[in-house]
Amino acid sequence: MKPRHKRFVLVGVGVAGLALSAGLVLSAFQKNLVFFFTPSQVAANEAPVGKSFRIGGLVEKGSVKREADGVTVQFVVTDTAKRIPVFYRGILPDLFREGKGVVTQGKLGPDGLFRAEEVLAKHDENYMPPAAQDALNQATAKAAAQSVVAPQKGL
Repeated sequence: MKPRHKRFVLVGVGVAGLALSAGLVLSAFQKNLVFFFTPSQVAANEAPVGKSFRIGGLVEKGSVKREADGVTVQFVVTDTAKRIPVFYRGILPDLFREGKGVVTQGKLGPDGLFRAEEVLAKHDENYMPPAAQDALNQATAKAAAQSVVAPQKGL
């Protein structure tokens, strides 16, 4: 084999190796990719059913129900416009409170119940994920716009 052909083979093997490496990296990235949705987006059927994703918002006041076993809890996540019931079995973070921000990761069942595998509470009063803050602002603005009563004619 001529030196020129050896170089072509070597370059071809190198390109094939790089393509295989890139394919494996992209495959691993795709498996670990988790999207974030708001309760309004979940209610609008924008979230995947049966696939893992994150949902964020506020823990609705009066919605936390703890089971006698001490590790099973049910609560509702809201963005002030829509509500999503969440079921979680595990230890909750110390900062988990009603009326405070939360991000949960898990799967939405066909029954509409979000089964969380992980619950994250915001770390201080000033932080909220930007997407969750935007969703809360939009939901609040929409609720305020709907509550405005149009003036009646003839009065």
